[in-house]
Amino acid sequence: MKKNILTGFSRLTKIQKLDLIAAQLPDPEVATDTMRSFWHPHAGTQRLFDEFSENTITNYFFPYGIAPNVLINGKMYMVPMVIEESSVIAAAANSAKFWAEKGGFHSEVVSFIKNGQVHFTWDGPFEVLTAEFATLERRLRKRTATITANMEQRGGGVLGMELIDMSHKLPNYYQLSVKFDTRDSMGANFINSCLEEYAAGLREYAENMPGLAPWKLDVIMSILSNYTPECLVKVWVESDISSFSSIDPSISAEDFVRKFEMAVNIAKVDVNRAVTHNKGIFNGIDAVALATGNDFRAIEASGHAWAAREGKYQGLTDISLENNRFNYSLTLPLSIGTVGGLTSLHPMARLSLDLLKDPSAKELMQIAAVIGLANNFSALKSLTTRGIQLGHMKMHLLNILNVYSATDYEKALAVEHFKHHKVSHKAVDDFLTSLRNQ
Repeated sequence: MKKNILTGFSRLTKIQKLDLIAAQLPDPEVATDTMRSFWHPHAGTQRLFDEFSENTITNYFFPYGIAPNVLINGKMYMVPMVIEESSVIAAAANSAKFWAEKGGFHSEVVSFIKNGQVHFTWDGPFEVLTAEFATLERRLRKRTATITANMEQRGGGVLGMELIDMSHKLPNYYQLSVKFDTRDSMGANFINSCLEEYAAGLREYAENMPGLAPWKLDVIMSILSNYTPECLVKVWVESDISSFSSIDPSISAEDFVRKFEMAVNIAKVDVNRAVTHNKGIFNGIDAVALATGNDFRAIEASGHAWAAREGKYQGLTDISLENNRFNYSLTLPLSIGTVGGLTSLHPMARLSLDLLKDPSAKELMQIAAVIGLANNFSALKSLTTRGIQLGHMKMHLLNILNVYSATDYEKALAVEHFKHHKVSHKAVDDFLTSLRNQ
């Protein structure tokens, strides 16, 4: 049976779209009121939000929180985080305070190169293309001179390009691979603009060079890669093993560190654990990316590809216990920007960068990675001692109370009660039922 296909939705006004969507819901009037209640009170700001994306009818709020006491390379930060999951910001803050008392986090940007490719097919000998490549590269660079001029003035631009033979993977498949330095911008638009010009130049060159005439070159696509293995940041913490003596009264420093090391190694050999281990890292990184208007989806995709770079998916962190020293580190690709896109347009993204004292892209890479390691450390610390649910569910308590429509009075009593009892939906339900029966 043929389905009714809605046409022209994008051409409707915002109000018309909202009314049409509300009509699909059980109570259109309540749905309309709910969606309108999330509109920004300032018309200019709401208009800005509407233009970020397509077919916008309302906004969707996420909590914006702060992790204080984040000491990185001797500099203290108040780090903004945007996330809806309970206990993530608390875990980052707890870890930050713990390590601030031990010298803080250390970090360095290992490399700062991004890349993109023109993907094409060629039915001639690869040697013919490579013989022409020096001339071709000069022409391609000249073709994008106006695009790259501003970036070059800031110290960035096109770092190099090469032809790559991929015909062993797919018949007649080749790449023009290009490396970029985009300075403080994430650089997607800059990279893609260059690559599209290179694609056009490559096609034009193949059509007009007599020596290439017997063969056909067909451009398939040109696009940046979100996998950025040469845009790497490393962050780490270190201290004497004895400094963990107060981590948990029921366990010695040596036993804690031994269990912690085993937990890290489990994530290296078991994909079930590795995925959850890395998810905890991205809890922190994504929250910073969202707060600063960056693309957390690209960041995650690159990080997960990096986790599988040796042919199997594994945990992203490394641990060393040599010479009675605890050294815990995270190294991952992290393409992130502080200018352009939403980093400049979204008022809260701009505020976040102001709060971080206007960091460079390299500095923001380090901040985001540190928060990822901080969250991971807190998670493993809980998992290897008291378990993760005790702390997590206490942070989740208010969400559960809201599910049961608890009043402010009931919330206050519940918070006090569950300081000494384990939190669960059943326990909260029983507590509220008992309280209300009284």
